Amino acid sequence: MLDWIEYRKELMHRIGDIAAITPDTVKGYQTLSGAGAKSGRLDGKTRELIALAVAVTTRCDGCITVHSAAALKEGATKEEIADALGVAIALNAGAAMVYSARVMDAVAAHQGAS
Repeated sequence: MLDWIEYRKELMHRIGDIAAITPDTVKGYQTLSGAGAKSGRLDGKTRELIALAVAVTTRCDGCITVHSAAALKEGATKEEIADALGVAIALNAGAAMVYSARVMDAVAAHQGAS
């Protein structure tokens, strides 16, 4: 397993390198990242739980370490995090099911074209 704490430190250092070269790129990301929080419609814990589920579906290790720490800071419990991850697992399985249906549709189309 990763040393998530050290990985997060290294990641932040590398993102700092990017910010030094192209600061507007990182500022743009920060604007996007903070935009939803400004509405106040979702609390911080809910936003972080969603972020963790999305991090799993997008396979983003950096997102996992940043948002794990943030979710805990916002008061999320291990059980709430596990429930959010259950949603990610279900959606990934659902996506595989949907794309399986697409494969069967493509197979049927190719069989009809023969």
